[in-house]
Amino acid sequence: MRASFIFSEVLTGLRRNVTMTIAMILTTAISLGLFGSGLLVVQMAGKTQQIFLDRVEVQIFLTDDISTSDPGCEGEICSVLRKELEETPSVVSVEYLNRDDAVKDATERVFKDQPELAALVSPDSFPASFKVKLSDPERFGVINENFGTRPGVESVLNQRELVERLFSVLNGVRNAAFAIAIVQAVAAILLIANMVQIAAFTRRTEVGIMRLVGATRWYTQLPFLLEAVVAALVGAVLAIVGLFTAKNMFIDDVLSDVYEANIVARISNSDVLFVSPVLVLVGVGMAAVTAYVTLRLYVRE
Repeated sequence: MRASFIFSEVLTGLRRNVTMTIAMILTTAISLGLFGSGLLVVQMAGKTQQIFLDRVEVQIFLTDDISTSDPGCEGEICSVLRKELEETPSVVSVEYLNRDDAVKDATERVFKDQPELAALVSPDSFPASFKVKLSDPERFGVINENFGTRPGVESVLNQRELVERLFSVLNGVRNAAFAIAIVQAVAAILLIANMVQIAAFTRRTEVGIMRLVGATRWYTQLPFLLEAVVAALVGAVLAIVGLFTAKNMFIDDVLSDVYEANIVARISNSDVLFVSPVLVLVGVGMAAVTAYVTLRLYVRE
């Protein structure tokens, strides 16, 4: 009997304040959708970072005199460097590029789609270098410390720094999504508080009668709290549906080329499923806490 009464009171409250309920559902959905987008960007950034870190190489550029006089890396300085690099822990492979190799790499790979730039490349444009593949990209410091000041070495380039710059863009997108989500969450909290207050005010006579016949304060206020929770739950479901729709109908098409090139990690349906329970918990928890606090602070009867 009590459960059926509470259920009917919840439905009555949602119908009475239908416009505010709809506004709260939509605001909650937008807020949780943006929050979920931020979580998906975090997941994508982590997977993409691993893709790039697996490709990261340390490049050791040699001085101009070595690049000019020793194209086969047969001289003492160059050959000793190569041997010691190969014997360094965590080094997977060492590839020597003379100036001709560097030009070929630039024209056929780096400037493959920019023939006007490839035409400007000459052997004097690039020094000879070693490309060093590491099993652990974090070991760059060891390479830089042991070989950065050696005779014949001009400089050491760590591609990991370039990768981290790329990820600052993804981090910016994530932070923007979270910032907008916070603003929307504040709006949702205010709407929840207003909805609870209005619902309690419109049913103040019924609540007063129930209190006179012995109903506890918690029992009379539970329907108002459940109204907020139900509205937030619907909003969370809409947010999840929106993420699935955006992912399958828009994001996959927009990012199809970069997915195929393995430039960024693919956002999968399992990623959306993974963040879905978080969105439900955050939405329901936010609504329940806001409704409870509102009832304790503003509804005395």
